[in-house]
Amino acid sequence: MISVCFVFLLLGYSASSFSLNTLPKSLSSATKIQSTPSTSGVELSRNNDLKASKEWELDCYSRPVVAVGGKKLWEVLITDSSGSFRFLKTLPSNQVNSKELRKTIEDLIEESDVKPNTIRFFRGAMFNMINIALSDLDVVGKPSRCAYSVAQWLEERHRDVYPKMEGYKSTMAGGLTGPSFLDVRTPIKLPDALRGEKYAFVALPLAEFLPGGGVTEENVGVGKLCPVDPTLPADAFVQGVVVLTQRPEALASWLAGTEVAGLSCDLRKRNLIMETDIDTQYLMAKLNDVQREEGAAFMEGKDALSGLHFICVQRDEDDDPAGFWLIRELPTGI
Repeated sequence: MISVCFVFLLLGYSASSFSLNTLPKSLSSATKIQSTPSTSGVELSRNNDLKASKEWELDCYSRPVVAVGGKKLWEVLITDSSGSFRFLKTLPSNQVNSKELRKTIEDLIEESDVKPNTIRFFRGAMFNMINIALSDLDVVGKPSRCAYSVAQWLEERHRDVYPKMEGYKSTMAGGLTGPSFLDVRTPIKLPDALRGEKYAFVALPLAEFLPGGGVTEENVGVGKLCPVDPTLPADAFVQGVVVLTQRPEALASWLAGTEVAGLSCDLRKRNLIMETDIDTQYLMAKLNDVQREEGAAFMEGKDALSGLHFICVQRDEDDDPAGFWLIRELPTGI
């Protein structure tokens, strides 16, 4: 049993610290696979050092490149959650439809030794087309901002590939990764049966999520862990929220099915908000003056680590986690 001390301030709970036993270990950062600039054809790269996963990730969208004929460059990117392969196909603009996308996915599945049971996609603007393309396949399509592997690949391409391509337009960069930029969403109130009795803003050393740290995959409960960027400073602290509830299994199981994508504090409205799937928001708690200051520190710390943070659900401060999620908000501009 490994005890990791949290540094935290409770929302509505007068204590200064508690320990959480047997916490999770981070996934190793995804291995980079070299991409070759191209405006036509198909590319497939494999990394045999990484174990293939049945959880795939997909993106289909226009890129900041004007191809021959003045048309936008459209690409289909498919990988798995471990990054063991990367498949890229460029599409003529007149072939950007659910039928062509479905055929592309079917062909790749046919060629793959490890077939997917789940395919995640994060881009709200393409929801209808991707959802239709996946509907006739023997996979579960999951709208989710937990598509970390394909997001990392897109970051690499926006940094290293697209700027070197003929026809690159920096003003075209910045695709939507979730809800519309005209964000007028209203958070949904959590059902009473899923509300925690107490909440805590907390922090853990980043080193606990790195190899050799006290956070391991084996004790995450029903939660999940995102990859950790190895370039982040190991002496930094990862911000998070602990939810204390007498129904930890019910809440953790519900979270496991929602594709929980992040936590944020709306400081103006004094709300603690949970983000799920592509664009759903849940109101977790209201913040008083002191809690609002804690929320501001949470947001600042989260931003300092490129959106990395966590949520933990447990019965009390001495109990093991029923679910622990290490989360990274998807970057903008991909």
